[in-house]
Amino acid sequence: MDNATNVDATAVNTIRWLSSPGTSIVVPVYQRQYRWDIGGCEQLLADIRAVADAESGHMHFIGSILSSESAATEHTGSADATELVLIDGQQRITTLMLLIAALHHTVLQDLEPSGNAELAAELERVLVRGDGTTLRPHRAWAGVFEDVVLGRRSGDAASRDSRFDDNYAFFRSQIASDEVGRIWRGLTRLEHVAITLRAHANAQQIFESLNSTGEPLRDHELIHNYVLMGLSHAEQYEIEDGFWLPIERNTGDTIGTFWRHYLIMRTGLEVEIAGERGVYDAFRHEFPLLDHSNLGEHAAEWREFSEIYRRLLDPAQEPDAEIGRQLAYVGTFGRSMFPLVMRAYRDHSRGALTRDSLIATLERVQSLLLRRTVVGVSTDRLVARLCRAWAEGPDAFEHAIARITPSDARVRVALKYSPLPHPSYVLGRIAGVESTAGLDVEHLVPLAPADDWSGDGVRTWADYSEDEQNSHRALAPTLGNLTLLEEHLAERAVDASFDLKRQSFYRRSKVDITRELGEVTSWNTAAIGERGERMVAEFLRIWRAPMSAAIDDDGLTPILDAVLRRGWPRGWQREFEYVEYAGEHWEVYDVKHLFNRIFKRLWADARGSVVAYSSRRGGPVFEVQAWNGHWDSLDEDHFLYMGWDSKYMLTALQGVLEEADLASEVFVKYSYIGQAM
Repeated sequence: MDNATNVDATAVNTIRWLSSPGTSIVVPVYQRQYRWDIGGCEQLLADIRAVADAESGHMHFIGSILSSESAATEHTGSADATELVLIDGQQRITTLMLLIAALHHTVLQDLEPSGNAELAAELERVLVRGDGTTLRPHRAWAGVFEDVVLGRRSGDAASRDSRFDDNYAFFRSQIASDEVGRIWRGLTRLEHVAITLRAHANAQQIFESLNSTGEPLRDHELIHNYVLMGLSHAEQYEIEDGFWLPIERNTGDTIGTFWRHYLIMRTGLEVEIAGERGVYDAFRHEFPLLDHSNLGEHAAEWREFSEIYRRLLDPAQEPDAEIGRQLAYVGTFGRSMFPLVMRAYRDHSRGALTRDSLIATLERVQSLLLRRTVVGVSTDRLVARLCRAWAEGPDAFEHAIARITPSDARVRVALKYSPLPHPSYVLGRIAGVESTAGLDVEHLVPLAPADDWSGDGVRTWADYSEDEQNSHRALAPTLGNLTLLEEHLAERAVDASFDLKRQSFYRRSKVDITRELGEVTSWNTAAIGERGERMVAEFLRIWRAPMSAAIDDDGLTPILDAVLRRGWPRGWQREFEYVEYAGEHWEVYDVKHLFNRIFKRLWADARGSVVAYSSRRGGPVFEVQAWNGHWDSLDEDHFLYMGWDSKYMLTALQGVLEEADLASEVFVKYSYIGQAM
C-alpha cells in the first residue's frame, strides 16, 4: 500500500501533544479573530466533566487539528524546533489554552494547602514555550492572550473587554479547588487527529474538504446519532425499531419541529432555533446521560408524545369527534401551541384530565390566540410560560391565561374597526356550521366596488362622496360586513349590487347568518355597524375571556422567556422600555444593568437564594476578586463579577430569580430596538 507523501495524520492525546517540547503553534495572519463565547465554553467544560466521570479508558474526541510546519522563530527557545502554523482548529485550541490557564492559576492560588506542585508544573508545560505561550495568536491580539494565559493582566489595564478575558473568567469561576483533579482527568482524556501538511500539500483544498463537504446534519439527525451512539449493535436495532422508526412515522417531515415542541413542553422554556444545533443542544442539556439502562423509559415517552403529535397534525385521526374538531380549530393558528396541547392531551389520555376539561382548555387556547390576533398583539413566545403554569396546576394556568388575554373592551373596538383575522374560522363558528368546506367568505360591500355597485338600489358607488367611499372601504373587511356563502352562489354574486345578492343568493344560502341578510333592504355603514354589534356579542360569547380579573399585559415578556443573545449585539443599551419587578416599575434598559440590579436587590431581600444559586453554578458571586476584570461590590466580603456576555447574564438572573421563587413576578417590555435585534 502506498503512503501519502504530502499529509501526515495521526490520532494523538491532546494534552500530550500540547505538552511536547516540539509543539509550538502559531496562528497565521489570515485567520479570523477568536470568537468562541461562553456558551461554547460551557459545552466544552460539560464534555470534559462527562469524560472525567466516565469509566477508565473512555476518551473524548475533539475533531481534527490541521497545521503545516514552518521554521521556528526565537519565541520557541530552541534553534532546532519547528513551529506548527495552525490552519484549522484555532478556536478549539485557544479555548483549551484558556481553560488550562484558569486551571493553572487555580492550582497556583491554592498551591500550599493542596500540594499540587507537580500538577502546576504539568500545566505550565502545556502553556509555556520559551519566554512566551505555546500558542501564539495573531499579533494584533497576541499581547492580550499572553497576558491572560500567563497571569500578567494588570488590574488597571485600560481594557479588559476581550473574548480571552471573558472566557478565561468563565473557566476561572467554574473551577473550584476541590474540582481540580476532576478537570485535569478529563483534559487528559481528550484526543484529536493531528494533520500535518508537507511542503507540496494544498492547504486550502484540504481545509475546504474538512469543513465544506456534505450537508450539515439537522437537529433531529444529531439527536438520532446521540441517542444510538454508544449502544451495542443489538441495542441500536432495539431502540431504532421499537421507538425511533415509530417517531419518524408519526411526525414525518415535521420531526424537527416535534423535537422542539417536545422540549418546550418538557422544560417550560423556549428552545431557540437559530443556527443548526439549537434543538439538539437543548436535547443534550435535558438528557445529558443516556445509556441502555434509562433509554427505554425515555424513548417510550418520546414515542407516546409523537403519537399525540400525529393527531395534532391530522385531527381527523382523533376518534372523539368533538376533540378532533377542537384540535382542528387550534390548528387554525398554526403549531405554536402544540407543546401545551401535547401536555393536556397526554393528561387526558392518562385519566388525569376529563374530556370536558380538555375541550375547555382547547377553547381557552383559541380564545387567547384569536383575541391577541384581533387586537394586534404578538402570539409568539407564549407557549413556554403556559407550559410552566400548567405544571403548577389549574389555578396557575387560569391566572397565566388571564394575564395575557386581551379584555372584552379592547377586542370590541378592534373588531369594529379592524380587518377580521381568520375570517372563515370565525364566521364558521359564529354560524354554527359543521365545516366551512365549500363555503367562501363573502364581503357584503366588496373590497373594491365597481362604479355601478349599489347598497340601496338607488345610488351607485360613483354617486357616493369621497368620504362615503372611504368609510365603506374601511369597514369592508370588518366582522359586520362579512358572511359565508356557498361557493356556487359566491361565484355568481361577485361584484353584484347588494339588492341583487340578497334576493338571488343570500336567501338561498343554508347558512343562517347569511340567509337572514335576505330580509335586509339596504346596506350601508350604519347597517354594517348594527350587524357588527350583534356579531361582536356572539364573538365574545364564543371566545370568552377568563373569569378571573387579571392584567391585560399588552406584550410584557416573562423574564424566563426573554431572548438569549450571545455577545453584545448592536443596540443592546436600549433593549427594554422598562422592567416590571414584583409590581415595581424599573427604568432599566439593558441586560447588564438588570443583572446588576437584580443580584443587588436579592442580596438584600433573599441572600440565601443568591448564595445557593451561585454556589451551585460557580458564580457570579465570589468572596474574593480572584482575577482581574469587571467587578461590583455587594458588601465588604462579596463581589459580583460583571464580565459575562449578555446570554450568560440573562441566564444567571433567570436562574437566581427561580431560586428565589420570584421568576413569575418579573417581566420585561422590549423596546423597538430590542424587538428588532
